[in-house]
Amino acid sequence: MLELRHLAKNFEARTLFAGVDLRVAPGEIVALLGPSGSGKSTLLKIVAGLEQPDQGSVWWDGQDMTAWPPERRGFALMFQDFALFPHLNVQDNVAFGLVEKRLPKAQARAQAGEMLARFGLAAQATQKVWTLSGGEQQRVALARALITAPRALLLDEPFSALDAELRQSLSQEFRQRIAQAGMATLLVTHDEAEARAMATRGLRLHQGQLLPVW
Repeated sequence: MLELRHLAKNFEARTLFAGVDLRVAPGEIVALLGPSGSGKSTLLKIVAGLEQPDQGSVWWDGQDMTAWPPERRGFALMFQDFALFPHLNVQDNVAFGLVEKRLPKAQARAQAGEMLARFGLAAQATQKVWTLSGGEQQRVALARALITAPRALLLDEPFSALDAELRQSLSQEFRQRIAQAGMATLLVTHDEAEARAMATRGLRLHQGQLLPVW
């Protein structure tokens, strides 16, 4: 269970949010809606450990991890630009997280190959990622996130660079795969239709408070 307790953050003498409380269960997808500049991405970065809150704490299964660095939290963060490594092929991009965890490269590549097969990308394993379509690159990014079996998945506008038809199909696919993996998931987006296609619950960050949308 991911828990945010009384989180507060100020930026340039402005309160982005204050007193934010949220619980996300394993397998649940919660969408955070709001316009640009409302603090959605900052909240996600605090959960990831990339920024510290001014007040409040981040918990996982009853353990306070607010002071933990990102690599210790066991969360996966996906940005809108995919953040794939252009110098690596598809298989090595997916294997990267396992290699960082000191799994032997041969084993990491074998597991990456199995993951790519699940995503229908086995034939692209040796291609450079920049030769893939936008939808294929996003599937590679999700495969790379899932292969390390993260506790939670943090998605920051993951489909904003894609066309509307592809956004719709990928959002449904992501929802199914996240449910299968049983990960607590936070989705940051400004697109309510996209949020409703993926999330089991929607909240809007408005004037520093999280308000229920559905």
